[in-house]
Amino acid sequence: MTEIKKDNTEEKILNAAKKVFTHKGMDGARMQEIANEAGINKALLHYYFRTKEKLFEAIFRKVFRQVFPNINTLINSDLPFEEKLGTFIDKYIELLIKNPFLPSFILKEIHRDPEFLASVIKSSGVKPQEIFGMFEREIEAGKIRKANPKDLLINMLALSIFPVAAKPLMKIMFFENDNKAYNDFLLERKKTVKEFILNSILIK
Repeated sequence: MTEIKKDNTEEKILNAAKKVFTHKGMDGARMQEIANEAGINKALLHYYFRTKEKLFEAIFRKVFRQVFPNINTLINSDLPFEEKLGTFIDKYIELLIKNPFLPSFILKEIHRDPEFLASVIKSSGVKPQEIFGMFEREIEAGKIRKANPKDLLINMLALSIFPVAAKPLMKIMFFENDNKAYNDFLLERKKTVKEFILNSILIK
């Protein structure tokens, strides 16, 4: 029972911190604000997470570990390239849909302390070099067009992340504030991005 209560409290803290960090950024967020949002006292918050930085890291690790450790295994598997790429895009867009705070959160922290942000993301299991290697192997095998693997990865990420990052504007401009229409679009986006990327690089 004690362990269940501990897990529930930690989950409440992480959810509260996501909300405060999203609105205030790392510098603007205060531990007291996070404690208030979680409905606990500040002493209990410090018991779970001694500093704001530790709390920030915990949020990122939890989010990215849901997806990327499995992605690294996928990339190095014997599955066909199209299936690897398709699954990666599916998982990445699903990650954004389930965690819509991420784009604005990351953009704030990119300008505040990019080195710290990069270290947190890498420690969460994200390995860009594994993805670059996958592209390089396919290029060497003559299966995809010659291109800078960094360009290919950036194209995939940008095509996936922009509709989520621009949600407030897109909902007004393209979907007349219809949440269902916007969410349906995001789900369809997985297929659109896969087709666009594959059609642009596969040698047929």
